[in-house]
Amino acid sequence: MNMSILVRDDVPLGFAMVAVAHASLAGYLQFRDTPEVQAWLAGPFFKAVCIVNAKQFENAKQVADHVVLTESALDKREVAIVLRPREEWPKMFKFLKLYRSVPVAGEDKTA
Repeated sequence: MNMSILVRDDVPLGFAMVAVAHASLAGYLQFRDTPEVQAWLAGPFFKAVCIVNAKQFENAKQVADHVVLTESALDKREVAIVLRPREEWPKMFKFLKLYRSVPVAGEDKTA
């Protein structure tokens, strides 16, 4: 059982980090009374954070039980989506990339 948080790939890293924190809380608050969240909270409560392109983001909005997050500092642009924890995910989720930090130009990659 896990909660999925998807972040658009065109969101700057600092805003993406804030969006993930907000998404985790928003997902819990929105779905806290569901049996799925109760089971998820019983542990372990995994979260998968993925980076997605615009098309993948729009496709994810078609999946039931989600919350879309916007960023006021980016003119209220949609930046992330959190989906209610569940055991089974639509096939598209198998192909999403986990969010990993990307080296900044000139950054020492060996550190």
